[in-house]
Amino acid sequence: MQLLRKTAWNGVQKLKRLMGLFVLTIDRDAVAATYLKGNGIEIGALHNPLKVGEKARVRYLDRMSVADLRRQYPELAKEKLVNVDIVDDGEHLATVADESQDFVIANHFVEHSQNPLRAIANMFRVLKIDGVLYIALPDKRYSFDVDRPVTPLDHLLRDFREGPEWSRKGHFEEWVRLVSKVEHPKERDELVNKLIAMDYSIHFHVWSQKEMVELVLFLRTVHSFEIELMLRGGVENIFILRKTARSVGSLC
Repeated sequence: MQLLRKTAWNGVQKLKRLMGLFVLTIDRDAVAATYLKGNGIEIGALHNPLKVGEKARVRYLDRMSVADLRRQYPELAKEKLVNVDIVDDGEHLATVADESQDFVIANHFVEHSQNPLRAIANMFRVLKIDGVLYIALPDKRYSFDVDRPVTPLDHLLRDFREGPEWSRKGHFEEWVRLVSKVEHPKERDELVNKLIAMDYSIHFHVWSQKEMVELVLFLRTVHSFEIELMLRGGVENIFILRKTARSVGSLC
């Protein structure tokens, strides 16, 4: 009987996980079809581009060409990567003109940004007035980041004001220790140095839902936008932010 209960319980949990993934897929499709229209860009889509509706036309931007991305991420060897239309640093968007995009998709990208406030500022810069910023962020509590401390707003502000170099190595050390679970000090140091040399894109910053909401509310003191939607789906939180005017404040 105990085994039967355990089997039934495992079955229920599996069904819940499957349902959660199914709902997440539906939510993403519905959100994209509702809010993303016109011409826009998606940053760092790799093998998992956001599915958009018929009224949206997407160009894909990444920091490397497809060939270079394949060398950088051998773990994606069996995955189909999107064609990179624009080779550019997603945090700077230097080749993307001001107020030129109807939408920007940052789907699981901001946590990879070494300077998130600068990255988001550039996303707003390239958006047209009334343009939409689609941000999806993983909740650390439901990912491999579960053991990592959340990134406080003060840390993000220091990254913006001083540049992210002051904290960069510390992020890699935290990643190797708490995500990769490397215990031996020498092995940790070797892996940290290897990842830094590769310029490997880890999750530099992590949040739970509470800190995500705090971040978005802080952004409203600097950028002019309406919060069109906040949606929790599965392991991620989706924010739809509609630009209403040029930036209204300063982080300096």
